[in-house]
Amino acid sequence: MRGRRDQQLHFRVSKPELDRIQVKMAELGIVSIGAYLRKMALDGYCIRLDLKELNRMAYLLQMCSNNLNQYAKRANESGRVYQTDIEDLRARLDELIGLAKQILAQLAAL
Repeated sequence: MRGRRDQQLHFRVSKPELDRIQVKMAELGIVSIGAYLRKMALDGYCIRLDLKELNRMAYLLQMCSNNLNQYAKRANESGRVYQTDIEDLRARLDELIGLAKQILAQLAAL
């Protein structure tokens, strides 16, 4: 519900409180104190997710998809499926499952 912002709120904080607010803003990558305070007042919390694991997971999914397509093409051409191809795909899928569990654990801790 975003309308014209024509209302103002004013309040005072101590220097240690302001320092703490600025540290939290920096941790979240928020540069506007108005945006941070509005988000906190309306939703009660701000979360910034570190997406390195998700980026790795997306990369592995893409690689598995590419490999699976290559294996299917090779199987269709030759009529054979190679054990090493299946083992490679299984190892990548195991890593994906591990990353997914790690990400879910981190989200559950929030």
